[in-house]
Amino acid sequence: MKKERLTSLIQVSNKQKPADIVIRNGRIVNVFTKELTSGDIAIADGVIVGIGDYEGLQEIDAKGRFVSPGLIDAHVHIESSMVTPHQFSQIVLPHGITTVITDPHEIANVAGIKGIDYMLSDSESVMLDVFVMLPSCVPATAFENSGASLSAEELKRFINHERVLGIAEVMDFPAVLRADSEMLDKLLLSPKRDGHAAGLKENDLNVYRTAGIATDHECVTKEEVVERLRRGMYVMLREGSVAKNLDSLLAAVTEANAHRCLFCTDDKHLDDLIDEGSIDHNVRTAIRRGLHPITAISMASLNAAQCYGLQTKGAVAPGYDADLILLDDLESFSISEVYKKGILVGKDGIYTGPVSPRVLIEEVKDSVHIASYTTKNFNIQMEKSTKANVIGINPNNLVTEHLIEEVEVVNGQFVASVKKDLLKIAVIERHHASGNIGLGIVKGIGLEKGAIATTVAHDSHNIIVTGTNDEDMLTAVETLKKMQGGLVVVDAGKILAELPLSVAGLMSEENFQSVYQQIKAVDAGLMKLGAPTHFNAFLTLSFLSLPVIPHLKLTDCGLFNMAKFQHIGISVS
Repeated sequence: MKKERLTSLIQVSNKQKPADIVIRNGRIVNVFTKELTSGDIAIADGVIVGIGDYEGLQEIDAKGRFVSPGLIDAHVHIESSMVTPHQFSQIVLPHGITTVITDPHEIANVAGIKGIDYMLSDSESVMLDVFVMLPSCVPATAFENSGASLSAEELKRFINHERVLGIAEVMDFPAVLRADSEMLDKLLLSPKRDGHAAGLKENDLNVYRTAGIATDHECVTKEEVVERLRRGMYVMLREGSVAKNLDSLLAAVTEANAHRCLFCTDDKHLDDLIDEGSIDHNVRTAIRRGLHPITAISMASLNAAQCYGLQTKGAVAPGYDADLILLDDLESFSISEVYKKGILVGKDGIYTGPVSPRVLIEEVKDSVHIASYTTKNFNIQMEKSTKANVIGINPNNLVTEHLIEEVEVVNGQFVASVKKDLLKIAVIERHHASGNIGLGIVKGIGLEKGAIATTVAHDSHNIIVTGTNDEDMLTAVETLKKMQGGLVVVDAGKILAELPLSVAGLMSEENFQSVYQQIKAVDAGLMKLGAPTHFNAFLTLSFLSLPVIPHLKLTDCGLFNMAKFQHIGISVS
């Protein structure tokens, strides 16, 4: 901060000059003392400079509403919203999210350095504060093929960027356990290191913490939360579109340990963000489950700010950014207005702030490059066995089951069965046209006909396709190639619905309202295939290629058993 600006702020705080804005008659949510306080909130140059009795050039009457600090999403992949940062900001700001900490490893796995550059550039002038943790695992593992590979030396160029905070979720735990030289080089780039402790036990957590990894967002049980808190970690309670862990994790939160708990969405689709909300939904859920409203708000604001060293975020107090929410009701956390550095950016759920220009994105387009395929490429040879290793779906959960099932075999090949809900699934390498294709069998997707495919396939984002017949699977793959990524629904050779995602095969170039309508069309297409309604088949499919989550997944190199950390065959002798 320049001396002249600091002088001006002090003068306003000392009532020598009027404030730019004064908010009167509000009940202030004090996250430090966990109480409601009162007083005028004086704002100058986007900063709160005093609480008490102030005069302002503009005065806002809160009319008894509650004034809460803006919310912070402690860990989010913006790419999962399927819109660019420019559009994402306009969606979440009206929900009270004024700051996000994002890990751009989705686009980095496709476009490498150019992908990170793009995410930083497109988020530069938006009203939302977008901080970045640098992807630590591109690719996520050595057991698949992605579009890029990032070394510590390549990441080093970003480390002094004013919005880069540290190193993002370390998914390759075996590399940490081995004290792998390249992994240690990445960790040593910054003292701020995020974790990804899915399935890790006590001694594994010891290793993680010894390596300076301080957070985890992968807890699925109360016991896992407690284990991590006891070892000095911050725990992010996640509620995304697929991983809906919040209800089970809230049981671990007490007034004694809540100060080490944060909220995150991780991966949340555009339609869920619009219809349900972001971190505001987490806060409402926590309050409904019995957590004190101010404790829940603190977890969504001050706790996250303290975890990431954001010293001017997370509270309604002098010296803090004027990122504020006006609430009609504390218990229901009903938002009427949102202010970002004193500027009204959200009113009754609608974005009202300024709109910045978009960044040109040619450098992260044209990303789908595949070899030529026929239906024969989807043949699954079963040798002499009728038993197979099968990926079992857990609805609304990233964790899958490793099943061994009796399957139908004709002429030595697996045949999909709608009756048994055993379908073919394939992951096709799409970055370098290598011809790699991993095949498997999945149970629980629930399609009654047709096929679905997408280039949103965590984390290497190859093409992933599943279906009841080879012909529709091939049509779906060819359609993705033509439109350079996205989502597609096919039945009997016809395209029922599609959502083009031309930015790295992950995000749309269109505005969020248009993308929202296309998502609804895709959902309608899924219903025509008889897909279940209690979970989203596309969202579930997109995580079946993520080998760092238990138990059985599929990469372009084949079935992957996380317990053994190796590939396995389909047939079981």
